[in-house]
Order: sequence, then C-alpha cells, then structure tokens
Amino acid sequence: MRFSFLSLFPNLISSYFQDSILKNAIKKNLIQICITNIRDYAKDKYQKADYPQIGGGAGQVLRPDLIKDALDNIPDPKHIIFLSPTAKPFTQTDAIRLASKQHIVFVCGRYEGFDERCVEMCANEVFSIGDFILTGGELAALCLCDSISRQIKGVLGNPESLIGESFEFSLLEAPNFSRIMDLEKKFQNFLPPSEYSKGNHSRIADLKNNLAILKTKYFRPDLYQKWKAIKRVCNEK
Repeated sequence: MRFSFLSLFPNLISSYFQDSILKNAIKKNLIQICITNIRDYAKDKYQKADYPQIGGGAGQVLRPDLIKDALDNIPDPKHIIFLSPTAKPFTQTDAIRLASKQHIVFVCGRYEGFDERCVEMCANEVFSIGDFILTGGELAALCLCDSISRQIKGVLGNPESLIGESFEFSLLEAPNFSRIMDLEKKFQNFLPPSEYSKGNHSRIADLKNNLAILKTKYFRPDLYQKWKAIKRVCNEK
C-alpha cells in the first residue's frame, strides 16, 4: 500500500518512519511512503505558499492552486484525505476500512488551514483526530497512517495483536499486565487479578470482558452508552 503526504515541512514526516514497526514494513515492501513539498509547486522565486485571508483575520491560508497542482501530479488511483480540526473524528472503523485502499494521499494543513475551495474540489474525505488544535496537519496525518498501516496484513509481527483491541464492540481494551513475578513486592498494593495466572482461559476471557466494561464506563461513558444500546438491540433479536 502506498501513502503520500503533501506538506510544507517534509522532514516532520520522514523522521517518523526511521524506526520500529513501520520502518520494517517499508523494508518488507508492505507500505511505501512518498512525501511532496507543497512549496515545490509555487512559481515565484520565494516559493510563497500562504496568503492572508479574504475579509481579514489572523493567520495565513494555504493557496488552493498549489495543493491542486500537487494532487494532480500524483497518479491515480488515489484516495485523498485532508486533515482538519473542523472535520469528523477518525475512528478505528475508518482505519480498518481504509486499509483496503491502494493509495492514500494525506494533505497536511498549516497556519490558519486550507482555502476551502481545494477541500471541496479535491478531498475524498476529511478527518480530525480530536477536539484540539495543532500547529499543522503532519501529526494528524501520521496518526492516521500509523493506525491504517497496522491493519495491513504482515505489518504487525503477531496478527493476534489486532484481536480484542480498544473500540472493538464499542469497548475499551481490558487492563494488561507484564508477566514478571519479582514485581509483586514492589507493587504489592497493586497486584494483577489472580485469575489471570490460573490458566482458565474461559474465566480469564470473562474477567477481561467485565474489566473492559468497567474501564469503558469510567473513562468513556459515551462509548459505554453506545455499547449498552448495541447489547440491548442484540438481546431483543
């Protein structure tokens, strides 16, 4: 699968792929990374890519023609994603769905964001990673790329790592503990549930499910209500 990034600061992106799982995925040719500097499409000698807003206001806006020219130069097929805090939230369901695409292009905003015309003309989808503002879209694009990549077969060393993750069935993942016995004295007031060590996988699964429900209820009451609604519908069938 190929991922392309459009950015004013390519170095912010390239460094992320120099270590760990995604570096290995590139070596195995499971994913390909291509980074384009939007400024390369500016025709003036200063390679100016941002201009003041129409109607005034603080912050510069990226030129839509540069983004469109850069996107037009990327061969099809491509699925174009813009990153913006004004968009719908990206979810695990989106990551699973998008992992089947051949080529995803992330367009990273800067300053006050995009000229809306380039979003309307070029975007297949627009995503946010949360209700907060970043200095640019590069981090958001890397979050999506990472999340999508790990859904591609072979990227994770153990495919079972994808089983029982947070957000599956609208629940957070149950607590996990490392198997190191000599930690018990140091953390004697915080021992893992003894059931985890008894080898009864059915009871362990039930316990983990109950702990996942409790964790979701505490940290994400919105997800907990969604889980309850789904369970209610399933019970009525």
